[in-house]
Amino acid sequence: MEKIKEIAKIIDHTNINPKAKKEDILKTCQEAKKYGFRGVCVRLEWVKLVSKELKGTGIKTIALIDSPIGDSPHKKRIKMCKRAKKDGADEVDVVMNIVDAKHGRWGKILKDLKEICKILPTKVIIGSGYLTDQEIIKASQIVKKAGAICVKTATEKDPLGHRELKEKFYHLKLMRKGAPGLLIKASGGIRSLKDLKGAVKAGADIIGTSSGVEIIKEAMRKNF
Repeated sequence: MEKIKEIAKIIDHTNINPKAKKEDILKTCQEAKKYGFRGVCVRLEWVKLVSKELKGTGIKTIALIDSPIGDSPHKKRIKMCKRAKKDGADEVDVVMNIVDAKHGRWGKILKDLKEICKILPTKVIIGSGYLTDQEIIKASQIVKKAGAICVKTATEKDPLGHRELKEKFYHLKLMRKGAPGLLIKASGGIRSLKDLKGAVKAGADIIGTSSGVEIIKEAMRKNF
């Protein structure tokens, strides 16, 4: 059971379905409390509810910001992060501007992220499925330089979710190379205990998944 508890403590239980209703989000929170997940990651509009439901549990309320490609204007991104803080978020998972990254506008990205990182502890989603190997390394370096606590692979619609596991794990190694000492969060198609174990072996410290309950139940069945 101790190993199962350890697994739960690295999972950010995720519900970012744009069609999710209040009862769906409440269910996600109840599951997080039942299994002892690290956090609950939701869209901005649900942060206040989640914060209220998780109060006193030690489980983090995490706001997903500017998905899927981080292309909102800087001022709007700042406004979203400040709202997340006001509504009770403990962390933000903010998408780096993927368009800027593909055009090599790293100075602009750094300036944007530096300001965001001053608002709340920040995990930056680099959209690794869109990036070349060198861009993944460079993006990870920028994330660390900006003062984020973590660099994260992907969110919904990212091409990474449809790729082979070995490629996803390779991205984690590139991120570790670019940002040694920084936490790494793996997401995008982590759906089984095997996926989770592979991600951790490749360097992930945190797992973002909507399949947290299934992973824990699988671990229980296998007496992991």
